Amino acid sequence: MAKLSKRQTKIDAAFEGKKDLSVADAVALVKGAAAAKFDETVEIAMNLGVDTRHADQMVRGVVSLPNGTGKTVRVGVFARGPKAEEAEKAGADVVGAEDLMEAVQAGKIDFDRCIATPDMMPIVGRLGKVLGPRGLMPNPKLGTVTMDVATAVANAKGGEVQFRAEKGGVVHAGIGKVSFDEAKLVENAKAFISAVAKARPTGAKGTYVKKVVLTSTMGRGVTIDLGDATAE
Repeated sequence: MAKLSKRQTKIDAAFEGKKDLSVADAVALVKGAAAAKFDETVEIAMNLGVDTRHADQMVRGVVSLPNGTGKTVRVGVFARGPKAEEAEKAGADVVGAEDLMEAVQAGKIDFDRCIATPDMMPIVGRLGKVLGPRGLMPNPKLGTVTMDVATAVANAKGGEVQFRAEKGGVVHAGIGKVSFDEAKLVENAKAFISAVAKARPTGAKGTYVKKVVLTSTMGRGVTIDLGDATAE
């Protein structure tokens, strides 16, 4: 068996016997144990009682974290004319129409979030096989198909997080950096948990939120007490 490093031994000791903590205690533990040489992302994962093979049990939504994510988000916008200018002024990184479609088809995807005006959807629709698997396909339910591109760009840049249940009913996201103040991470975690809880689909039966785990990029995970996690 490989010998554990001093760093790993220290982390294991910090997490020993710790489980079902309050959100605040979980944040303090994860933040305090982070020891990588870079600013790790604090990540949250929620195991939900849903079967995503059924349309009425799909969980999907968006939440604006009160303190942002600490991540620089590149935004691409499909728009023409005044709306294209509006997107550029709002800070979009890439703006275009057919030219942007051709760039994406060629494999050049220089954005982490994609927004489109409604009239651009026939063009964007051709990119479904490229953008869909990457979770980049604009969706009116998520506010990424809109005429108000300035607000959409600002939201994407300002800490808006999209979530979607994956196979097995797991939803996960980054909710900040370990360099954030504990209070800000707690606020972000509770905002995310609340948004997922409110997104309960009509087809979900029985226990909806089964497990919530908080971790950092290179750290161990710790479970959060479900009562505290879902308390308003």
